[in-house]
Amino acid sequence: MTAYLIADITVHDPDKYQEYVRLVPAFIEKHGGHYKVRGGEVDCREGSWTPQRLIVLEFPSRKDAVAFLEDPDYQPVAAIRHESATTNLIVLDGAPRDRGQEDESNG
Repeated sequence: MTAYLIADITVHDPDKYQEYVRLVPAFIEKHGGHYKVRGGEVDCREGSWTPQRLIVLEFPSRKDAVAFLEDPDYQPVAAIRHESATTNLIVLDGAPRDRGQEDESNG
């Protein structure tokens, strides 16, 4: 089942954070992930949540998302993010596909 990583990031050292932005895509791709949302304007319609930078990554499975986060080679890159930003991060499973939503290529 598809899984999503959602990160609410507040950058406090933009120059250092740019180093993270440059390095992280290779690790995301290594684990089968890709960006669904990368920054952009946030329009809060309910509540008071106002993220500065919102990231949504899609992975083939929760196992792949967790493998990305726990990859030993990624840890020095994650440390750059920890030093340059404050992050709230969750991993969640996608909705199960209905029969009516099945890929047409499967018949």
